[in-house]
Parts: sequence; structure tokens; C-alpha cells
Amino acid sequence: MPALSGWENLAEREDRVGIHPGDPILLSPDYRIDEGLSRYLCRSSFARLAQETKRNYTDDYCLFFDFLWRRGRSWRQATADDLWDFEDWRTRSPRNPRRVGGARWNRGLAALTRLYEWAVQHEYVMASPVLMRSMAGRTGESVLVPAARAKNARTSEVRWLTPRAFRRWVEVGLRGHDADGVPSAGWAGRLGDRNGAFADLLFSSGMRLTEGASLLTVEVPRLRLEGGRYYVGRLARMVTKSKRARTFYASGVVVGEVEGYVESSRARAVRRAQTLGRYDNLPMRLVTHETGRHRRVFHWRDRDGVVGQTPLTEATVSERMVMFAEGPAGPEPLWLWLNESGLPFRPASWEGVFRAANERCATVLSPAMSESPFCTPHMCRHSFALVMLVVLNHVMDRRMGLTPEERRDFRLLYGDPWRMVQDLLGHAQLETTRSVYLAPVADLQLRSLLADFVPAGGTVAEEELTGLFARLARESEGIQDLDERLADR
Repeated sequence: MPALSGWENLAEREDRVGIHPGDPILLSPDYRIDEGLSRYLCRSSFARLAQETKRNYTDDYCLFFDFLWRRGRSWRQATADDLWDFEDWRTRSPRNPRRVGGARWNRGLAALTRLYEWAVQHEYVMASPVLMRSMAGRTGESVLVPAARAKNARTSEVRWLTPRAFRRWVEVGLRGHDADGVPSAGWAGRLGDRNGAFADLLFSSGMRLTEGASLLTVEVPRLRLEGGRYYVGRLARMVTKSKRARTFYASGVVVGEVEGYVESSRARAVRRAQTLGRYDNLPMRLVTHETGRHRRVFHWRDRDGVVGQTPLTEATVSERMVMFAEGPAGPEPLWLWLNESGLPFRPASWEGVFRAANERCATVLSPAMSESPFCTPHMCRHSFALVMLVVLNHVMDRRMGLTPEERRDFRLLYGDPWRMVQDLLGHAQLETTRSVYLAPVADLQLRSLLADFVPAGGTVAEEELTGLFARLARESEGIQDLDERLADR
């Protein structure tokens, strides 16, 4: 019985020493916990990073620490030579079957830089193994960066899909269609409506994975009786990478898909979970009411009777996962995307959904085309940026029939399409939008590309843009499109 009492107080003791839900705990191969490393993971600025960033950084730490362990060293004994050898093994060595590109290496290097700067400051190590060099910053000032930083990182892992390639990827990979776009009789996939709606939402809005994956049902725009091509939503500050709230736009078709999922498979999963009592013992903040019009505040009560309130824009991902509302048959999660058990589907789990879809596309489409389309959650964001830039330029140059002088005036009044896309993506720097997300068209004059198109009426004609995207895919590296023989099916 005393042991049980100890376990009952575990959460209390963890809170006292600063261990919080979601904090990683690392064990060495001999099953030891390093006090300094645990302090860094739970008590430093690392603990305040976004959950996805913490997960990625932790993976990078484990790789480096395992590399050191094979050399008979702990993380505290790492030298600059160790780091350079690790960089060689991680990015170039033929002995490593899973080498990474510059972007992935730089992410791990950023994780190690953060750790060892903290360790030097708190005297766990005498010197950091991450050597630094000086370089000119964006405005000409001198800044310090890791000497091992890769220079080929900006576009090494950036890929795009044209709209028709993305639609075929969704149909085949997530909804179980065959190469001709017809539902397969033997398809045994699950939650196709959920998966398709999520992927379409990312592609339509340009949201990052965590931003789209942590939406609550009350944050999704609702279809209006009078209709509309695009609907406006708001991303809360705490779920964005920049920690700044921003507006997002989703097409009416995609909003309808999300509503269809909510009213069908999601509703069934919730009813089943309620019947089986799956919510009975979960940590829960039951929202009792809401106040505020411009700044929405949730008022809630937890299982211990504690009453609190949380501004919607300040709710973290972990807090959102335990928010419930009272439904007709009992508490229901406010978290939008649920698994088959009716429980919140974690953001990191979407990576597995996309991998499975890529594998199915490779199996089904390989006989019909030379390279089957593949997609990741972040590629939806890249592709959204490409589509929006092309469409915005098309609207300005052709549908509105602007002369060069009129276009200059339009830009002064409403902004350049590049900056419009920058705002839609929530980038702090225009250079990120230009050189990373839109590298294939950064040096192309879209006005001349579109000059041979004739306006097709009051809306942007899809057939006009399909030809342009096909041309961009042929002339630019990294843009995936359908083979013409498959596109004609």
C-alpha cells in the first residue's frame, strides 16, 4: 500500500522538481540519468520550445550522444573534433546508409548549439564543442554562427506539388482510389475522410503541421448559406512557430470537407468513446462557458473541481488536448482531429499517415508513371505558397488587365504578391518566402510566363493555370506534376 501511495503522489513530486508532461527523459545505454542533462531538458529555455521542436531536438541529441558513447565519451566530454567527425558521418560518410542533407544537419547543429551554450553558462562543461565563426547578417552586422553550418541547406529538402499532382496523391494515398481516380473495391484504409480533409486543409491554407493539427472544433470556419470561395480563420498565438496570432484562409470546398468529417466519422468515434467510457478517467478541463468577443476566454473546471480560465489564443497544444465541452451524450473533445478511439490525434502522428500514403502511391501509381508523387505535411505548405504566388500574379496581370503603370499603383495600394504570400505564410522575413519556399519561381518573370494566357472570364480558370504549373514543373527542379499519360485518364 505505501508503494501505491508513492505512485499516487508521483505527479506532485515531478512538479516539485520541475518535470512537466511532455518533458523528455534520456537514459544512457547503462540506464543512468544525467542530472545536468535532465535539468537542461526540464528547466532551461528548452522546456519552453514548441512540442514538435522539442521532439526533433531530442532525436538529434540522442543521435549525437550515441555517437559519443561508441567513442567512450559522455556528452560532457565532447570535443570540436568529435563534432566534426559526427558532421562527416551524418552528412557524407559512405558508412552511414541514412545520410542527411544540409537542412536536417543544421537543425541538429542548432539543437547542440543551444545545449552547449547552456552547459557552458551553468559550468557543466568548460567549452562548447560547437565552434563559431563570424559572418555578415541580413543588415550587414556581424553575427556568430556555427562553423559547421551547412551552406547547401536552403533548398535541399524543399519540394512542391502542382494542384493536380496533389489531388491525385490525396485520392490514391489517403482515399484509396486506383490509378484512374476510381475508388478501389479492396480498399481497407481507415479514416479516409479525416486524412483527406486534413491534407486538403494544409494545402489550401498553408498552415504548418502543428498549427493545423492542434485546431479546435470552435476554430474552424463554418460554411455560410450564401456560400463563398474562401473562409477566414484565426490561428492562436501559442500554436504558431512565431508565437504571433495570424489569419488563415481555407477554400469553401475544404471547409465543407472538414464539416463532413466532423459530422460523420468523428461523431461516430466520439459516440463510441462515450459508450465505452474512454473519457471517464482522462485528464479533462470541461469548458463550462465562454466570454469575450475579440479575446475569447474559456472558463473550465477539471476533475478535481479546480476552476480556471484560459484565453483561447494562449492555450498551448497540451492544454488543447484536454479541453472538452458538454455534448448531448456527455463530454466531447474540442480537439478537432481524433483517432478511431475518439481520442486526440497527436500532431506527430500525421507523419505516419503521410508516409503510408506515399507507400500506397508508389505501389499503385508506379506502373502508370515514371515517378509517383510523394508528399509531407510541410510540402503542403510549400505547394500552397507556389500556388498562391502564381494565382495572385495571374489575377493582377491577366484577369484585371493591368498595365505596368497600373500594376505599380496596385502594388502601392495593396502590396506585392510576394508580400501577400509572405503574410499568408506568417514569415517574418520576405527572403524566407523568396529563396526557400518559392525557389523555383524566385528568378522567373511571372508576367512573361502568363503573357500567352487569355482570360477566361470572371474567375481564375483552372485549365489555364494547369498548363502553367505543368510548364513550371518541366523547367524547375523539385516540382512534382503528373505524367501527361496519367493526367489524361
